[in-house]
Amino acid sequence: MEQKRKYFTVNYGCQMNEYDTEVLSGHLENLGYVPAGRIEEAEVLVINTCAVRQKAEEKVFSYLGKLHSLKQQNPNMLMVLWGCMVQQESVARKVRQRYSFIDLICGPHALGRFPELLEKARCSTRPVIELSELGDRENLPVKRKQGIHAWVPISHGCDNYCSYCIVPYVRGAEKSRRPENIMQEIRELVREGYREVTLLGQNVNSYGKDLEKDMNFARLLELADGVEGLLRIRFMTSHPRDFSEEVIRVIRRGEKICEHFHLPLQAGSNNVLQRMNRGYTREDYLQLIAKIRELIPGASITTDIIAGFPGEAEADFAQTMDMVRRIRFDAAFTFVYSPRKGTRAACMEDQLAPEVKKERIVALNNLQNRISLEKNEKLVGSTREVLVEGRSKTDPEMYTGRTRTNKIVHFCSNEELTGKLVKITITKAGPWTLTGQLLGIEEKLHR
Repeated sequence: MEQKRKYFTVNYGCQMNEYDTEVLSGHLENLGYVPAGRIEEAEVLVINTCAVRQKAEEKVFSYLGKLHSLKQQNPNMLMVLWGCMVQQESVARKVRQRYSFIDLICGPHALGRFPELLEKARCSTRPVIELSELGDRENLPVKRKQGIHAWVPISHGCDNYCSYCIVPYVRGAEKSRRPENIMQEIRELVREGYREVTLLGQNVNSYGKDLEKDMNFARLLELADGVEGLLRIRFMTSHPRDFSEEVIRVIRRGEKICEHFHLPLQAGSNNVLQRMNRGYTREDYLQLIAKIRELIPGASITTDIIAGFPGEAEADFAQTMDMVRRIRFDAAFTFVYSPRKGTRAACMEDQLAPEVKKERIVALNNLQNRISLEKNEKLVGSTREVLVEGRSKTDPEMYTGRTRTNKIVHFCSNEELTGKLVKITITKAGPWTLTGQLLGIEEKLHR
C-alpha cells in the first residue's frame, strides 16, 4: 500500500489565521497529503504567522531558529512561512537572508495560489517569495478541525487604520463576502454536523458597506439566524464606532445569536482614544454599553485593552481603570503596547518606559480578574444552557462547554455529549471558568 505524504501546520495569531490555516490544510489534502502526527514525519511544514504584536514575531523567529537542524536532517522537507508577518517586505527579506532554508515565503493574500506556489518552491533552488495583492478567496478547500464549531469569514481586510495596528497594511482594504456565499457555507457546515459558527471579520459591524444598500451586518445576522439545524451564532471582532442599535435589536430577537458582545475598548481616555484613531469617545462607548444592557440585560461583555500607549499619562490610565470599574467587563484581553514598524504610533515620540507599562498591565489585570471572579460567583446556583464542546483537555473525566454568554463550563458525565445542548447548574466559579452539575440533555432549548 502506497505511503501517503504528510503535512504539519503551526499557527500563530488570530481566528482569521486559524481559518487560513484550515484553507492551507484543505489545499494540501486535495494534493494527497494527510496530517502528520509529529513534525518530523512531515514532507510539508506550514507556519502561519501573526504581525499584530512584536512578541508574536519574536516567537516565530525563535521557532525558525530551531528548525535549521530539522531541515538538515530532512533536506527534502518543504518549509513554508505564511501570513501577515511576512507580508511586510522588510520581514520577508530578513527571513530570506537569515533563514535561507525556508522554501516558500508568502503573505496571506495568496491563499488561492498555494498549490501553484508550493510546486514552484519544490522546483526552485532559492527561497520563493510571494507578496501579492488580495486574490479571490471564494470556493477554496477547507480542512476544518473536527468538532462542533467552525469559523466563517464574512469579510477580509480592514479600513480603520488605528494608529497602533499593522493589520490594514498586511491584510489590505476591507472587502465583504457575498451574503449568498456566506449562507451557503453555513448551510454546508450544518450538513456536516457543525452546531455553532463564528462570523469573522476585522470589523464585522462594517460588513456590507461595499455591497448593496440593503445588506449590512444586522441583515446578515438575521439570515444566519434562519439557517435550519444551526444552534448558535457568534461573531468577532466588533468595532464600537460602527456598532448600531439595529444589531443589538436583531440579537435580542434572534433565536440562535449568542448574547455575548466582544467590544474592544483599547483605552478609557479620550486623549488616548484620539491618538489611537479609534473614532469614538469614552462617552460614546458608555452609551453603547448602556444600550446593550437596556435591551439585553443578561448579555456578557468582554473587551481588549492596551496599557502603556505612547503619551498615556497617569491621568489617562486612571480613566481606563475607571472605565473597567464602571462597566465591569466579564473578561478582558489586556496587552502592553507593542510598537509595530510602519504604523503611526511607532513614530510617536512619547513612548513609555517598559517598567511603566509593566506596572500598569499588572494593575489592570488585578482589577479585571477580581471583577471577573465577582461576576462569575453571581452565577453559582443558577441553571445555564451549555453547548458541549468535548472532553476537557486537562481532565478526561470532565466535559467542557460554553454558555450562550461565552462562559466556559466544566462538568462530569458518563454519557457521550459532544455537540449536545445540556442544562447545567453552576456549583463553583473561578475568574475564567465555571464548574457545574449536569441536570438534563435536550436537543433544543428555549431561552
